Amino acid sequence: MSGLDRFAERFPGPRRIRRGATLTLVFASVLVTGAATGSWSDAADDGRNEPPPSVRSDALAAPEGDADTADEAADAAAEAMADGKSGKDAAEEAVSRSGDRWGSVYSPGEFQEFEKALDGAYTGVGLWARRAADGHIEVSKVQQDGPAERAGIREGDRLRSIDGKHVKGRPVTEVLSLLRGGRAGTPVVLGLERGTRAWREKLHRARLSTDSVRVTEASDRAVVIKVDAFTKGSGEAVRTAVREAPEGAGILLDLRGNSGGLVSEAVTATSALVDGGLVATYDVRGEQKALHAERGGDTDRPVVALVDGGTMSAAELLTGALQDRGRAVVVGSRTFGKGSVQMPSRLPDGSVAELTVGHYRTPSGRAVDGRGITPDLEAEDGAEKRAETVLTGLGPPS
Repeated sequence: MSGLDRFAERFPGPRRIRRGATLTLVFASVLVTGAATGSWSDAADDGRNEPPPSVRSDALAAPEGDADTADEAADAAAEAMADGKSGKDAAEEAVSRSGDRWGSVYSPGEFQEFEKALDGAYTGVGLWARRAADGHIEVSKVQQDGPAERAGIREGDRLRSIDGKHVKGRPVTEVLSLLRGGRAGTPVVLGLERGTRAWREKLHRARLSTDSVRVTEASDRAVVIKVDAFTKGSGEAVRTAVREAPEGAGILLDLRGNSGGLVSEAVTATSALVDGGLVATYDVRGEQKALHAERGGDTDRPVVALVDGGTMSAAELLTGALQDRGRAVVVGSRTFGKGSVQMPSRLPDGSVAELTVGHYRTPSGRAVDGRGITPDLEAEDGAEKRAETVLTGLGPPS
């Protein structure tokens, strides 16, 4: 789980993997304006979560993702540096050859930007993107009043190139790196396609912030909690929204287009709606570990989770937990299917490699990676209306 997107963090159980190492769940590297990497620390084996430290560049250990790939990436970077070439480029080639779909290599500056993204602020153009099954990169969301929206770019547009570099087939992480690029004010030229129209658009990057959680009252019987990404504080924002919802109101948890985020925040959001218990299990090189919710959540209000193909990573972890535990009816379309565990490691030239080391499962043992989560009620057109109808049918808390 984790990767680029402000995605992923924090829980009980396991022994520390290695002193100084930071475990990362690279959830969906999709928030085109940044990425969220989450780290999990060890907690006492008592069923409670303890928040681990955020991922920091200086907290990274020597390479220890998939052992062979990590060694190859480190060796390739060292050899390239000795020849006066780019260590990062050489490491990227090694990771690409490994077949690790979610493996990525970042420059120190790029990784630093990802860390900043954890706070919900980033430098970019205000686009979220995802890779379609045919390899095309699609715009999955456009931030209000960002450079992309002001230029008329829409959800569903295809992103063909960035500064002349074709992006079809590239990992979303690479696309993110190209989009983020330099500082605020620097230009970037996007090649776009909408239907039969193809054009280029010159944008200027800006320092942007995200309001990850928005709360509205659809009626006196339903509160809509829209979560765009699990950035820092979003889990507590969900918990507050549930706690402050009017008496008798149900919760419509809208996770459509949520590309993931900090695992710890997704676990906190789950804790708002359950009374402790298992949220997910995951493995790291065959060693099984677990994530648990905190006690004391609201278990009375009816809950509907609204999802679609843009619901990824940490958002899928939350959805799977609520569905498996019978706490929510899931409405919408099949989710993306991103549930692999990555670990970041420092390479000889200072760049950072994130390599897949395992996968996570829902409380009932369902694998998510490559499969996604199937809704209880499938709906595409008018999905939100269907969700509200289902919520009404569930009735008020007794």
